[in-house]
Amino acid sequence: MRNDSRLSRMLHVLIHMDKHQHSATSDMIAKMLNTNPVVVRRTMAGLREQGYVRSEKGHGGGWTLVRPLSDITLLDVYNAIGEPHLFAIGPADDQPQCLVEQAVNVALGDAMKEAQALLLRRLDSVTLDKIAADFEAKLTARPATSYSCAS
Repeated sequence: MRNDSRLSRMLHVLIHMDKHQHSATSDMIAKMLNTNPVVVRRTMAGLREQGYVRSEKGHGGGWTLVRPLSDITLLDVYNAIGEPHLFAIGPADDQPQCLVEQAVNVALGDAMKEAQALLLRRLDSVTLDKIAADFEAKLTARPATSYSCAS
């Protein structure tokens, strides 16, 4: 199963957007993420619907952050991008009548519900300004020429 990196990528984008005074076009963001602008627009739409960004069409338009990073949690972004699956593992359904499979699925289901609840609580406890502060600390500790990010 392929990793779903939308959460990580959107966190990356939002922190960059906070650092820049001008709006970011879908083309600029797509170049930074090495993806297609259509994918960017589709993913950013969820953030717009939740009130974290806005978009302007036409010359000088693009995406703009409208809430401070301190008001946005990892869980907020996770929810805005459609709550992708958190785990690649899951129950089997090859032999639904098999009592062993049923027992395994119950055990896995319970463990995964517990893990998901813990992860969602953790995502809700971290705001984007904390991540941005970590970036700033790392940037300060490095020589200026060692920072590279295409934005």
